[in-house]
Amino acid sequence: MKIAVSGKGGVGKTTFSALLIRALNANNKHVLAIDADPDANLAAAVGIPDADKIIPISEMKDLAYERTEAKPGTIGGFFKLNPKVDDLPDSLSAKFENIKLMRLGGIKKGGAGCICPESTLLKALVTHIVLARDEVVVMDMEAGIEHLGRGTAQAVDKLLVVVEPGSRSIDTARHINKLASEIGLTAISLVGNKIRGKHDEDFLKKHLAGFSFLGFIPYENALIEADLNGMSPFDVESKAKTIIEGIINKI
Repeated sequence: MKIAVSGKGGVGKTTFSALLIRALNANNKHVLAIDADPDANLAAAVGIPDADKIIPISEMKDLAYERTEAKPGTIGGFFKLNPKVDDLPDSLSAKFENIKLMRLGGIKKGGAGCICPESTLLKALVTHIVLARDEVVVMDMEAGIEHLGRGTAQAVDKLLVVVEPGSRSIDTARHINKLASEIGLTAISLVGNKIRGKHDEDFLKKHLAGFSFLGFIPYENALIEADLNGMSPFDVESKAKTIIEGIINKI
């Protein structure tokens, strides 16, 4: 199963991803968790010790040079467009029970469509993970889907877009849907988050008519307290855990 998770910043996307990853782990699934959002910290939300010590692959300049044969940050010249990456998920991941977690990091491009050794390495890595790894893969994306291209999109079983009651979140969901359709990724479902009651569910259903909702996660103080205390949301009692189990069954 290959799952990509996206949504506007602040909607609880990383909290949802962490709950999903830990629930799959509790069901004895082997999970490869990918933190593909430069601004998120999925490792801490999953509950991996020393999460801040996990170096994003995009910042490993020596690795990029070794695999692409070009120095990161340089302009011109030639470098490998198909670098070896099959060993990276095992050698560069932090491990917790049945979970392996990698941080991709982001690339600061000088202009649209910029090609550089770091982005080439990340693209090759994501392609390998989605097409070749025999595990449950959960990718916590940023608000876009830049790590997915036409070659990998059709291998993703589900793109889950996390939305909260609010116009900006709804606009982002529509934008992500448009981007996904352009690369052939049509298996898209929504997850409502921070739901205060039925009126919030009805609001999202009304403004996102035509989309499929897999579930609605309530606004809970327990999840907020978990974040404040540096705990995984899976390690506190909440209704969200039962809802996540239902979402996994639907997928």
